[in-house]
Amino acid sequence: MKATQRDFKGMAVRAAAQAKVFFFCGPDEAGAHQAAQRIVELLPDAGERIDLSGGDLKRDPVRLGDEARSISLFGDTRHILVRASGDEAHDAVEILLGAEGEACPVLIVATGATDKSRTAKLLAARSDALVAMFYPPDLRSMAQDVRDMADAAGVKLGGDLAERIARAVSLDSRLAQSEIAKLALYLDASPQAPRNADAAAYDAIGARTEDDGFMPLVNAVLGGEAGKLPGELRRMSELGLNPVGLLLAFERRAAQLAQLAARLGPRGEVSGFVKAEVTARRVFFKDERELITQLSKWRGPRLARLVARLIELHRALLANSQNAELLLAQGLTEITRAASVRS
Repeated sequence: MKATQRDFKGMAVRAAAQAKVFFFCGPDEAGAHQAAQRIVELLPDAGERIDLSGGDLKRDPVRLGDEARSISLFGDTRHILVRASGDEAHDAVEILLGAEGEACPVLIVATGATDKSRTAKLLAARSDALVAMFYPPDLRSMAQDVRDMADAAGVKLGGDLAERIARAVSLDSRLAQSEIAKLALYLDASPQAPRNADAAAYDAIGARTEDDGFMPLVNAVLGGEAGKLPGELRRMSELGLNPVGLLLAFERRAAQLAQLAARLGPRGEVSGFVKAEVTARRVFFKDERELITQLSKWRGPRLARLVARLIELHRALLANSQNAELLLAQGLTEITRAASVRS
């Protein structure tokens, strides 16, 4: 089975009942993670979660099959969540599919992979597997997703507030879901007792997210504004911004740039293209200036190297959480220098 974010919602129930291996890929990592969580919620008995990394499986491809077919100490059910990069899990999945015996559900979130990758091709034609590709949403579709999340939580909100929330979370569906959960708690809302949300309610729970957000630092780094970097890094430290959460904001912007660059083409004129995207409401108008600057700097091989560097930095933060803030500051300084070379 194959799906995109457009038809995943309609296929999720059938996939959870029928498939045993799930491969979530594409440049929208947040969407892929949320889809994996949705499948877990739909499993008849998800049980214990076993976390594996793509690096683990690349070093020991047999481990996935062993874990999927093993029985927990107390005989409980389980499912496996694999966080991989590219095709790191390919050999492990191939071995899993070729072995005999009942296996628990395996969900793979593969950063940097696509539905054309080797692992996806291994699974796409199988009725017991799902390959789902996720692209970064535009503002309009993210705002609609926010309204859908709100409806499910018993929170009634208008289109303007939905767009505001979408912008505040930088089009990250996981953060949007968190904002809706906070709104529901604040309003004491539920599907059985819906409540109306307005700007004042969101100000009460979302001011820190919007006012002290990640984007000033993202724009300073990707725009090569070395003079602003020390102040933004100091703000990051003073506010206690989560390093991994902050890096995800960079990854989302890089994914947005990749999507825009693909539509623009190698010879397109950046300024006019971005202005047209704003007019079509695929890009938020307040991001126009920054996106013109960043798309001019990060295209083609340079953008590919940026994405690879962000993935490398993400792994480093997860592997050394105690020094995550220092590692992130060093990595962002390198990226800023690279961006400043090309004006």
